[in-house]
Amino acid sequence: MLDHLVYATPDLGGTVAALERRLGVRPAEGGRHLGLGTRNYLLGLGGRRYLEIVGPDPEQPGPDGPRWFLIDELAGPRLVSWCVRPADLDATVAEARRQGHDPGEPRAMSRRTTDGDLLEWRLTMPSRDPLTPFLIDWGTTVHPADRGLPEVPLRSLRGRHPEPGRARALLRALGAELEVERGDAPALVARLAGDVVLS
Repeated sequence: MLDHLVYATPDLGGTVAALERRLGVRPAEGGRHLGLGTRNYLLGLGGRRYLEIVGPDPEQPGPDGPRWFLIDELAGPRLVSWCVRPADLDATVAEARRQGHDPGEPRAMSRRTTDGDLLEWRLTMPSRDPLTPFLIDWGTTVHPADRGLPEVPLRSLRGRHPEPGRARALLRALGAELEVERGDAPALVARLAGDVVLS
């Protein structure tokens, strides 16, 4: 089940302002990922799904390594990844490994909201391939989409890949569903209400 989409940018403030102009809704400030050099803004996509807009946090020192989601490599905003929320994270990881794909060991993470609430979750590491979702388990934490986010409904999500069959096999190993068509390079394409396309 889709949990969230990741829209990464080298200029978080500029991208949030641009999205507000396009969508007519201002994303809500999420919080800082301490030690990773990033912060995020969130926008509900309908149901328990959301868009994460993530970029560098100028109020943090630079991280020891590259920022997640290819942020240090981007020339502009891009839909770089998506996240799936399985019913059982550990069982899904084990089944994917049985099918020949290792999504990595789930890692515990946390951040504080602007109100000071602590959010805690476990996830597998994001891939460089935008079509390969990472997996998340929110545990007992209130889901971000249940916290009254401003909302723009997601109309569709699809992928493009030079080898659609290979991409579909990997998705099946993770228990994820995504329409995949042939394209020159791996890419995600999301269509939001108002016919706004993010890719």
